[in-house]
Amino acid sequence: MDLDFSPVIDSWRFLLGGLGMTLALSALTMLCSLVLGGAVGLARCYGPAWLRWPLVFYIDSMRAVPVLVVLVWSYFALPIVTGVVLPPFWAALVALSAHIAAYVAEIVRAGVGSIRPGQTRAAFALGMSRAQAIRQVTLPQALVRMLPAFGSILSITIKDTAIAAVIAVPEYMKQSQTLAGESFRPIEVFLVAMAVYFVILFPVTRAVDMVYVRLAHLGRS
Repeated sequence: MDLDFSPVIDSWRFLLGGLGMTLALSALTMLCSLVLGGAVGLARCYGPAWLRWPLVFYIDSMRAVPVLVVLVWSYFALPIVTGVVLPPFWAALVALSAHIAAYVAEIVRAGVGSIRPGQTRAAFALGMSRAQAIRQVTLPQALVRMLPAFGSILSITIKDTAIAAVIAVPEYMKQSQTLAGESFRPIEVFLVAMAVYFVILFPVTRAVDMVYVRLAHLGRS
């Protein structure tokens, strides 16, 4: 079998546009997931008791439903239920953020819960308020312990953006599918796609691991 990568080379601008969309969707999704998931995780740890059950339901339901179902629901069902029609990009952002935030919330809860209670009691003994103890003692140590898990979440986020092709978001996988159909060279197109995702994700995971190795001592208590 002869491989012909000329369609990929000739359409590099077309694919580059999709790659830019993938990176933009990944960055916004990760940002929204960190904000929402961090808030949910902290509220579950420190919020009032009546709030914890709704948060647990949200977390467990998002983790129990495939992300593809959430994506399709946000694009096709949400307009029927609420009358709000979202463009494909924003529908994908809402779905991915809502889904991944549930995992971020669990990471935050586990990270905060891993800090020994004696750390907080010592902060209170020094005259700190509860907010100061959380902000200056608990969270700095917990965030370091969360780094490996956040690295995995970042990788999953970038890979999950490929699912947005289902609702015609022109990200890299959608552009690759289009080019493969037009050029009749799916093997070459998807080989390049696999290599592109690897080039993006491998340095990200290695960088997070390197940062964690340098900061791991700050998370020991």
